[in-house]
Amino acid sequence: MSERPPVPPFTRETAIQKVRMAENAWNSRVPEKIALAYTEDSRWRNRSEFFRGREQIVAFLHRKWDKELDYHLIKELWSFHDDRIAVRFQYEWRDDTGNWFRAHGNENWEFDSTGLMCRRQASINDVPINESERKFLWKSGPRLEDFPGLTELGL
Repeated sequence: MSERPPVPPFTRETAIQKVRMAENAWNSRVPEKIALAYTEDSRWRNRSEFFRGREQIVAFLHRKWDKELDYHLIKELWSFHDDRIAVRFQYEWRDDTGNWFRAHGNENWEFDSTGLMCRRQASINDVPINESERKFLWKSGPRLEDFPGLTELGL
């Protein structure tokens, strides 16, 4: 099995790098590519769903982005230690009737020695917003390097 750098134990710099890599991958909205960052038997809790393994991760992400349109995500390092990283995040999305939401959440991540995520636990709440309240205003894909993060946006 090949490594997926950066690998644990994390430093502040490598933890921030890992968070930004995850953000960029999720903003790509390519489930099959995203799933490669997780172990074959990765354990997930996302809101009230519990599942395991890459195949279920891919299926989940397809369901997610069939519902959550125009998805734009920002993640920020909260804390780290050895093989674990905690992040806070927000993302904006709209439903198929044009209603906008900002999701607020926290994730706890655990990595194996090769840098693959073996556990992800996410707690998320959606808040309705007006389209005029949107803050994540870049084209689809990864957030631009100079686009502010959550702290800089006052979130």
